Amino acid sequence: MLDLFYSDKVKSLLPQYKSFLEQEVYPIELHIISHPFRQSLPLLKSLRSKAKEQKLWAPHLPVDDGGVGLSLSEFAHVSEVLGTSPLGHYIFNCNAPDIGNMELMHQFASADLKKKYLKPLMNGDIRSCFAMTEPEFAGSNPVEMATTAVRDGDYYIINGHKWFTTAADGASFTIVMAITDPKNENPYLRASMIVVPLDNPGYKLIRNIPIMGDVGEDYLSHGEVQFTNCKVPVTNLIGEEGKGFALAQARLGPGRIHHCMRWIGICERAFDMMCKRAVARQIKEGKVLAHQQAIQFWIAESRAEINAARLLVLNAAHKIDKEGAKAAKDEISTIKFYAADVLMKVIDRAIQVHGGLGVTDDTLLSFWYRHERAARIYDGPDEVHKSSLAKSILKKYMQ
Repeated sequence: MLDLFYSDKVKSLLPQYKSFLEQEVYPIELHIISHPFRQSLPLLKSLRSKAKEQKLWAPHLPVDDGGVGLSLSEFAHVSEVLGTSPLGHYIFNCNAPDIGNMELMHQFASADLKKKYLKPLMNGDIRSCFAMTEPEFAGSNPVEMATTAVRDGDYYIINGHKWFTTAADGASFTIVMAITDPKNENPYLRASMIVVPLDNPGYKLIRNIPIMGDVGEDYLSHGEVQFTNCKVPVTNLIGEEGKGFALAQARLGPGRIHHCMRWIGICERAFDMMCKRAVARQIKEGKVLAHQQAIQFWIAESRAEINAARLLVLNAAHKIDKEGAKAAKDEISTIKFYAADVLMKVIDRAIQVHGGLGVTDDTLLSFWYRHERAARIYDGPDEVHKSSLAKSILKKYMQ
């Protein structure tokens, strides 16, 4: 099944991405994530330049836009490899939320918005963020929000409060989801997506939200932001007014492929660390952790679960490529909760095998445990996706 999505182009590219990470990124990643991030920006900028020179930049973008030109199914393989490092996607300019904003604007934004915001984003000259979730409303129900964009002549006046606006710190613009037609009987036609430059006087970054003790900065942050009489031109609207929910679904479908394959990359790296630790850690003379049946079970279960998750995600990506995200709704829900669960299990087992070392910051495991626990929450909690999938399955029986 795997070979169906493993094109000749991907076969030639994967060793190049792996080599780049092993030689350039793995040796410095622990230092970078354990120190103020902006201190490392000059080094990361040089690595991004190398990625461009080696023609590995932006694998998801068309060649005409400076990318590698991979399909979603092909990019899924690359996303897994890049996911083995916390810096992988950033260095190759396909990190969230930028990648989702690029895909959204590439498909739906006006020519002027593309020239002003999309082109520098694709070049890696600026970063962006995406403001949808609000602290006052359940993020699992995106049609419920209080942020409004009221038309005033040729402008929208935006007022609202958002949080978990990932990478707001240092971003140049955001795409904000706001209610433009509050009286529409169809709740799915009330909101729109609007580009807001973050030098706007009506915008404020309140704080970077501490995540399990880590405030973060730059693209490794989650901002709480405020829009107060934030005035932007109507021409900053993406697509049509009232189509914000449809655009969000178009953005999130491929986005879940990106996330899930990144998680599988993390799983593979954690699995490798777990196996190496199991055969190296001596527990008494002539006996190592790998001789323990419990450890053997964890390794076997992890291998099976990672392989299964990968095939599920590749199958979903293939269906999106062929039929669109709407047709792959069930597959997308399936991979979201399944891959997130596998991720948590594998990281937890790897930490347990490492013992005390596993909870220190001397390995990547504690970083991933803190930062990836949210995988079971964002882009729809596991429970919501399970319920959605079950309803879709049962609907056929009820008919």
